[in-house]
Amino acid sequence: MDNLQLQIEALIFAATIPIPLKEIHKTIEDYLDTKVPVADLERVVEDLIQKFQEEHFAIEIVEIADGFTFMTKGAFHNVIGTYLKQVTNKKLSKAAMETLSIIAYKQPVSKAEMESIRGVNCDYSVQKLLEKELIEILGRSDSLGRPLLYGTSEKFKDYFGLRSLEDLPQLKEIEAPENHIGIPESLEVKIPVPKNEEQ
Repeated sequence: MDNLQLQIEALIFAATIPIPLKEIHKTIEDYLDTKVPVADLERVVEDLIQKFQEEHFAIEIVEIADGFTFMTKGAFHNVIGTYLKQVTNKKLSKAAMETLSIIAYKQPVSKAEMESIRGVNCDYSVQKLLEKELIEILGRSDSLGRPLLYGTSEKFKDYFGLRSLEDLPQLKEIEAPENHIGIPESLEVKIPVPKNEEQ
């Protein structure tokens, strides 16, 4: 029990997703082969959270998705974002950025929904985003054909320096004009007349 704090710290670090307290509890009891009061684990986790709040740590333990995980502190998101952009082979194309934006705001979303919004095929963009691990497959839809559903990954948040998806910029609400006949002047397409056709 002397190394309980270090054991829990190692568990939180090693877990690929936020690890719930009940899972920490089960693992510790199985490892020690003895009963451990949940209250003791709660105190240790709280002590760990306080420990990593100290200024000389660049990381912290946060509780998200009903579990605990290590995250970099907000002050270091920009330097991590810079690093991740450097290790990415090349900048995301405009098409990939548009597709990624749709996924970020609409997730979980199918490829057909992305294509309905963009008006073009998204196969290539989705494949590139999967290769860069910025998105992941979340499962299948219950709709006809059970298409795959996509969402952003943990790497997406690190790449853009986000603590959570709530940190995404809020979409501006655009109200379409009501009871208006014809195309509003601001939306009219101005087609230039070729010089050889000018009167």
